[in-house]
Amino acid sequence: MSNAYPSSLQLHIDGEWIDVGDRDVHQVINPATGQAISDLPKANNADLDRALDAAGRAFPLWRDTPVGERAAILHKAADLLRERAPEIGRLMTAEQGKPLAQAIGEVTASATHFDIMAEEAKRCYGRVLVRPKGMNSFVKYQPVGPVAAFSPWNFPVFTPIRKLAPALAAGCSIILKPAEETPASPIEMIRCLIDAGLPSGVAQVIFGDPAQVSSHLIASDVIRKISFTGSVPVGKHLMKLAAEGMKRTTMELGGHAPVLVFDDCDLEKTLDLTAAQKFRNAGQVCVSPTRFYVQSGIYDRFVDEFSKRAAKVAVGDGFADGTEMGPLANPRRPSAVGAMVEDAKAKGAQVRLGGERQDGNGFFYNPTVLADVPLQADIMNDEPFGPVAVMRPFDTLDEAIEQANRLPLGLAAYAFTENLRTANIVGDAIEAGMVAINNLTVSPGDAPFGGVKESGHGSEDGPDGLKAYMVTKAIHQS
Repeated sequence: MSNAYPSSLQLHIDGEWIDVGDRDVHQVINPATGQAISDLPKANNADLDRALDAAGRAFPLWRDTPVGERAAILHKAADLLRERAPEIGRLMTAEQGKPLAQAIGEVTASATHFDIMAEEAKRCYGRVLVRPKGMNSFVKYQPVGPVAAFSPWNFPVFTPIRKLAPALAAGCSIILKPAEETPASPIEMIRCLIDAGLPSGVAQVIFGDPAQVSSHLIASDVIRKISFTGSVPVGKHLMKLAAEGMKRTTMELGGHAPVLVFDDCDLEKTLDLTAAQKFRNAGQVCVSPTRFYVQSGIYDRFVDEFSKRAAKVAVGDGFADGTEMGPLANPRRPSAVGAMVEDAKAKGAQVRLGGERQDGNGFFYNPTVLADVPLQADIMNDEPFGPVAVMRPFDTLDEAIEQANRLPLGLAAYAFTENLRTANIVGDAIEAGMVAINNLTVSPGDAPFGGVKESGHGSEDGPDGLKAYMVTKAIHQS
């Protein structure tokens, strides 16, 4: 694989790599420069029908492949991902913007999901029920069928692999549609699977107009399961489409993660952790710590020290030495983030750092800290998905819980305290699918990842993520 970004890209359908040909194209843009770097073919309806046919034909063959053979292919694909991580990371930095070290790290971390699911599939045990002599009843898990999976641009390999790995481990075929903004790195992930021996038709990768592709695939009788990571409005729309066919869905939708900082926390450690994590991937993370509620006694110090740390974040091209934060992913993001910051300022928020985009052709927005942000500000209610930390003081534990739960979202939440009673209450009372206390780790790979309320339903990762691609069957035999 060449280290240079290819001038044109391909679809992969039914074992064949497909060039642009006479198809419409999407221009891939380098977000650090604003320049077009490649042409991506957009699948037409004939391509989608071919992908559906291939997935339908491949499913029974892959379903009946012994689990040990499926696992061996996934383990081999994981090894190839690790081996090719530097090259795939370079593609990711060119198309998504994140610093090269972070991109390579994403590929390496993603490989672990193939390994985890390869082993989880071997342990997907059913159970035998107690029955009178002469009768047997048992429960078993079987693959749900062909899957349509849709993933976003912020983690071009890590997010789609959380759909690919459990689907393939369970015995499902899959049609993957990654984001058109970041196509090359997931294409190379698929290539790792193919080079590892994945049979033709088991996994396709297609791109195109999102509305056309999603409606066409979901309407097909071939597809039995939909997995989507993205915004709440789009997730709701896809659920409506899926409801027409009573199709299983996993929805990992938006968050707006609260961070409760109590005055008994290890303050220096809390500052170091949260300031670094807030600006990871330029804040374009669904579980990014964003709404900082800080107890009044330490609020002023926390805002000051957090701002000092944020001011040291090196922003620039992801290929440049020392860069810690790259550009936002597309030209829409700096404008959207800027509009939310301006709204907060107009409503009384104090800009303690940043608050503006950088000049030039790239899509850069400076690390920003807003203090004393009123609850009616848009940014307190809608996820900024950018490098902005918003801060408010609180006095009591009950007030902190109330603020954490005030939104209709509930993906991830964080709390920092040295008081065990406080930690226990926070863990129980916060309405979120994942709560991290005194750390920021919510996606270790072997634990369920997912949200509640409008942040979606279902889990990815671990045994729960594998079961999401299986149906439960009870068999009663006399």
